[in-house]
Amino acid sequence: GKTPGNLRMSVIQQGTATLRKAKKVTVKTCLDNPFVFQWKTIDGEDMHFILQTLEERIKHTGLKKIETPRKKKRPCAKKQMVRKCDASTNELPKEEETGSHRQKLGWTDISIRRQLAIGVNEVTKALEKNELLLLLVCKSAKPAMITTHLIQLSASRATPAGQVPRLSETLAPLLGLTSVLALGFKKQSDQFTEAIEAIVPKIPALEVPWFQFRSGESVAHVHTDTSENQEPEQLAEVLSDELASQKRKRTESNQLDLSHVILQPLKIKKLVPNPNKIKKPPRKKKKAFS
Repeated sequence: GKTPGNLRMSVIQQGTATLRKAKKVTVKTCLDNPFVFQWKTIDGEDMHFILQTLEERIKHTGLKKIETPRKKKRPCAKKQMVRKCDASTNELPKEEETGSHRQKLGWTDISIRRQLAIGVNEVTKALEKNELLLLLVCKSAKPAMITTHLIQLSASRATPAGQVPRLSETLAPLLGLTSVLALGFKKQSDQFTEAIEAIVPKIPALEVPWFQFRSGESVAHVHTDTSENQEPEQLAEVLSDELASQKRKRTESNQLDLSHVILQPLKIKKLVPNPNKIKKPPRKKKKAFS
């Protein structure tokens, strides 16, 4: 009577499937910045004034990037045969056209292009080197964190910076680009001196707790004092000298007035992997037949 029971148990044990153990969810803990930085969007009349000023100035300079047109699909074999038959009459004109077309590719005026910093990466590098007089950022940048780091960087360099809606859709077609998420004007930008003078007073001051100075007021003050009796080239030199002297004063003192700054504890942030992510099982390698 015992042997049949043992046989049944062995059969059941052989047929049972082994369950996979669920992997433990790894939660990573990190410290996050407690301060929240946001751009002050420039709306209304100031926005239209800035866009109109930049549009007129770029049209006046004629700055534009000419890119190679997209290659068309190769024609059929029959069309190629027909073109080969007529190639003897049209070879020289085509070569001349392609040669002249190659010369026109790129920026129309490289000297004017060097006075601008276009794009988030180029603007970030220029700010780190303290080369900008003015920075404008487009509101359409998604995600917003693409341009958020420029707030602290601009404040540390005392560079006026603001967020302008429709910046990309207004200026990108004029410059021959697909998008312009950030646009910076360098200190040696003599072609844009008048535009910078007009735009800077419209830029609201950046709010960074540990920087008390107002970048917009300092540059606007220089413009009002010097714009009456000096030419655009001299104005650009005065602006760069004034900003350089401000930076020297800050580095010499090395003491910021932090009485108005309220210290905040670091945020504890927990990073949890996406539970809805479906992981594909690893593929089994097929053994090569001998």
